[in-house]
Amino acid sequence: CAGCPHRATYYVLKKLKLTVSGDIGCYTLGALAPLESVDTTVCMGASVGVALGMEKARGAEQSKKTVAVIGDSTFIHSGITGLIDMVYNNSKGTVIILDNSITGMTGHQHNPTTGFNIKGEPAKQVDLVKLCHAVGVDRVKVCDPFNLKEFEQIVKEEVAADELSVIIAQRPCALLKYVKFGPVLTINQDKCTKCRMCMKLGCPAIVDRGNHIEINPTQCVGCDLCPRVCKFNAIEKAGGQDE
Repeated sequence: CAGCPHRATYYVLKKLKLTVSGDIGCYTLGALAPLESVDTTVCMGASVGVALGMEKARGAEQSKKTVAVIGDSTFIHSGITGLIDMVYNNSKGTVIILDNSITGMTGHQHNPTTGFNIKGEPAKQVDLVKLCHAVGVDRVKVCDPFNLKEFEQIVKEEVAADELSVIIAQRPCALLKYVKFGPVLTINQDKCTKCRMCMKLGCPAIVDRGNHIEINPTQCVGCDLCPRVCKFNAIEKAGGQDE
């Protein structure tokens, strides 16, 4: 979807040319072009164990080239045991929890990380940072993946670390009712060089018309990700709109 928080995560992982052990959820779509960032998807909760298996089969250096990605609700459902296995087996791998604050693909059901039960009533909220620490992970970082430079630096550091680490990529699903974005964006054709860097994000609102690139105003949510990859400042707020 336009504004999807996972798009930024996969953009960075592809840029860093990492092997990505994927899982079950809307983020599995990261396997498709142009992001093409998910290399394996076996079953729900398998991403963490698959990454550990790669490390054990191919040696510790494999952990410097591999990350596991798993959604927050999938992690609660069946990813915790895999993380415990990584701790127990002295893994030096990196797990990225894609925390979009909801169970996205199956219809926005609440889960233990949201603070509400299935009926929408207040419930005890599982703290992912504390949970990871509790099972023995010392290195846990939290970052908004839309802060591309910061997120890329964190991924580089954690993959290079000589111990197990977890990155919590925290940004809510764009379809949640309370999520508000800025004005719709447009491409200044006088500034655009047609480098097509923005097309690498795979956003459905950005359209290649052959002789020019444009942003469909009916699909753009103004998430402000595409201006962050444009080196020519060609992506601007549509005329007459305020913040």
